[in-house]
Formats: sequence, C-alpha cells, structure tokens
Amino acid sequence: MKKLLNTLYVTQHDVYLALDGDNVIARCDDETLMRLPLHNLEGIITFGYIGASPALMGACAEKGIAFTFLTMNGRFLANVVGLEKGNVLLRKRQYRLSDSEEGSFAIARNILIGKFHNSRWVLERALRDHSLRIDAEQVRHSAHQIAKATDLLREVQTLSHLRGIEGESAARYFAVYDELILQNKEAFTFDGRNRRPPLDRVNALLSFTYALLMHDISAALCAVGLDPFVGFLHRDRPGRHSLALDLMEEFRAPLADRFVLTLINNRQVEPGDFVQKENGAVIMKDEARRTVLTAWQERKQDQITHPFLKEKIPWGLVPHAQALLLTRHLRDDLNEYPPFLWK
Repeated sequence: MKKLLNTLYVTQHDVYLALDGDNVIARCDDETLMRLPLHNLEGIITFGYIGASPALMGACAEKGIAFTFLTMNGRFLANVVGLEKGNVLLRKRQYRLSDSEEGSFAIARNILIGKFHNSRWVLERALRDHSLRIDAEQVRHSAHQIAKATDLLREVQTLSHLRGIEGESAARYFAVYDELILQNKEAFTFDGRNRRPPLDRVNALLSFTYALLMHDISAALCAVGLDPFVGFLHRDRPGRHSLALDLMEEFRAPLADRFVLTLINNRQVEPGDFVQKENGAVIMKDEARRTVLTAWQERKQDQITHPFLKEKIPWGLVPHAQALLLTRHLRDDLNEYPPFLWK
C-alpha cells in the first residue's frame, strides 16, 4: 500500500516555486517564503499563473511527485509527469478495453453502481441524522429513485444508456442537495450545479474540492501505471483526465460533497469568505482557501474500513486502493472491477 505523505498547496498567486538542492523553495519577489525537502512531499498543487522552474518540475517528475497547476478558483490547467511507471502490457490492456464498447461497459457500469450506492447513502444518512430539519419526504423520494436507477444499470446493455441513467440520477441527487445544508441557508443556497465559472458559494466550494480530488485520483492512477487520460465511462477528449473522472464518480458524494456540507454546516466557511467577480463568478478569498485546504488534508487522514479489502486505511488512500483494484482487474486477477461502496 502506498504511504500517505503530504501535499504542498501554494495559494498565493504571486509565488514562484524553484529548486534549491533537494528542496522546493517558494519565492515572492526577492523573498524566500518557505523551504521544504522534496522527500517530504507526495504532491504539489499551485493556484495561479506565476509558475515553477523547469529544474523543480524535472525533479518532481523524476521523483514521482505529482505537480498540478490550477487556476485561482480551482480549474485544472496542467500537470507534470515523468517516465511512465508500470507494465506496458497493463496500459495496452487499458487502451484495448477503452476502445471496446463491451470492455468499457462492464467497468463503467460497476463504477456507476458505486456512485449510485454512495449518493443514496449520503441522503440516507441525512434522513437518519437530520430528519426533523430537512424535507424528509423529498429526500427519501430521491434516495428511492436512485436505488431504482441502480437496478436499471443491471438491465441496460450500452454505454449511452448508462450515461443517460447517470444523468437522471445526478439530477435527482442534486435536486435535494440544498436540503442537506443546515446553516447559513440564505447565503449558501444551492439551486443546481453550475461551473466554469461557479456562480454561487456552494458551487465554488464543490468545484474547488472536485479539483483537489481530481489531483489525488490522477496521482493514484499514475502511481500504479495507468493512463489517467484514457477512461471507460468518460470518453477520450484532448486534455481531459477521463479515467480520473471515471473513478471520481465513486468519491464525489461520500468524500467531496459531504466535505463541502461539513464546511458549511460547521461554519468553517462563512458568507464573507467569498467574492463575486464582474462576470458573475464566485471564488473564495485566500484565507478561506487555506482553511479549506487544511480541512481537506485533515479529512484525508480520517480512517475508514475499505469495504472490499476489509482493511482500515485513511480516506486519502482510498483512491490508491481503487486504482490498485482496477489494475488487478485489467490483469485478470479479479473477474470484475469492485467499486467503492461506502456506508
């Protein structure tokens, strides 16, 4: 099992990263703000456009440190990768299955079974814990409809049908997501998913958290030798991490969406932590972004018993576990890909 180390987040837009010996240093103008040994890092995520030195990017690629560039509001720009790890036969198998409707369908269906299961249990937990504070009938109806959609997944035979069912299920889930927000309801109202740019505080938090999750899953896939750009549910598109988006589906509800709810309901973020731009985009202020990043790292340390492996591991290692299980399936060590079923 891959050891969970640390991720360096650089949130100041005017910071330049460079290499000094075996250390990464952060500079602003002529001042050195931070120095950190590279061997203490598993990943670097930088928000903004100033950039990093080629020497640092090369060292990260050589040492297998995931280096991701995001915009200030969390939209993916680029990442740095080194020599591909893993067996070339594994990737060739991945590419063949991705090109095959039948091969892609079997994996994509199991991924969506995991997504639907996890989405439903987020709603079921809300009913269990807060039934007197939410519209229980509406939430229960959505959970029931998602359960029925799970049964439909086992009946259809094409990827297009899977995607259609997934779209309907996601709409039912997000239709009641606002019910799960229990604090600052007027400021943190959710009327549906919007992005590029996010137009309200809740969507700003969701987009930001999804970007962090995307980084972690892409790094996990690269670590086991898979190509994060070649997926089964999400089809190939230049620059899109299709396989990372595939695996993200299982984690959006139980990890990212619940994390955002915790931030709001525990008042770790407040209405004043956001600003609205002239184009309507809503983004977090720097201090709020640091609060969210700290809470995200803490959440990844929380322990969970993996439902398939039956081992206790941190949340931060669950994407690595799923990436390993996917490779075992691609190598025919497992008859099918076992999705992550949270409860």
